[in-house]
Parts: sequence; structure tokens; C-alpha cells
Amino acid sequence: MKELSVRPADKDLENLVLIYSNMLFKLCFTILCNNADAEDAVSDVMVRYITSSPDFSDDEHKKAWLIRVATNICKDMLRKRRNHLNIDDICEYCQTEERTNIVSEILNLPVKYKTVIYLYYIEGYKTKEIADILSVTPSAVRKRLQYGRNMLRIEYGKDGSE
Repeated sequence: MKELSVRPADKDLENLVLIYSNMLFKLCFTILCNNADAEDAVSDVMVRYITSSPDFSDDEHKKAWLIRVATNICKDMLRKRRNHLNIDDICEYCQTEERTNIVSEILNLPVKYKTVIYLYYIEGYKTKEIADILSVTPSAVRKRLQYGRNMLRIEYGKDGSE
């Protein structure tokens, strides 16, 4: 029986999927608010990786490239359709009703705010790193974080007072 050999490029892609697909899915889900669309977006990121064969200086550069591509793909997808929140998908990822409400509010934020909130609070990036990834200034990232947090306080405050 002939043994199958794995080409280095195939192994690289396999490692890429193993390491980054979950993080990319969470980012895309945060932006798109839909499980199926997030899966499609991650697939598109992988296709772009394969077809463009970019060279990276290190793993952080690769991760930043993947995040930027994923964000751009999600923005393109949002331009093509209206943003509909699928509460069933949210419930699948949340364990308590309170968490579901918070995640729901985050997903209802405009894309530029929920993207920086996700990268800052979930992925742990610093404002300078987010600025580099999104090609904006660090002060723009800080303002978006501030506005996003304020929008969440207003919405969450309304939910708590009823």
C-alpha cells in the first residue's frame, strides 16, 4: 500500500486551522451575529490565505493578517445583507440568561465598536495592537472602546431598570 505524503503547505494550512479557526470564528460571529455566516467567513479567510500565500515575519504578524482579512470579509458580508441577530446562536454560546443579554447587546453594537471590544476584551490585544490590525490610530481605538462601553452601559442600564 502506498503511503500518503503530506506536503509542507498542507501541514501549514492544517496548523493554521487548528491554531486560529476558533478565534476567527468567534470574531466573525461577534461581527455577523450568525453561526452559518461566521463559518462561511472563516472559510473565506482560509481560501484567501491559500490563494495569496503571504509571507509573515512571525506568528503575531500572521494572526494580525488573519484578523484583518476576517474583519474585512465580515464587513463585505454585512454590506450585502441586513444584519439580523440570531438569538438561538447566541444562546448556544452562553450559559446564563444574563450572559446572553450582555452578548446580545454587544452583537447589536455597530461593527466598529464591537470589533474593538472583541479584540480588546476577548482576545486581549492592547489598543496599539488593535490600531495596527485595523489600520486606525490608537486614539481612534480608545474612542471606539469608550463609545462602545457607553452604549453598553446605556443598553444594559435600560435592561436592569425594567
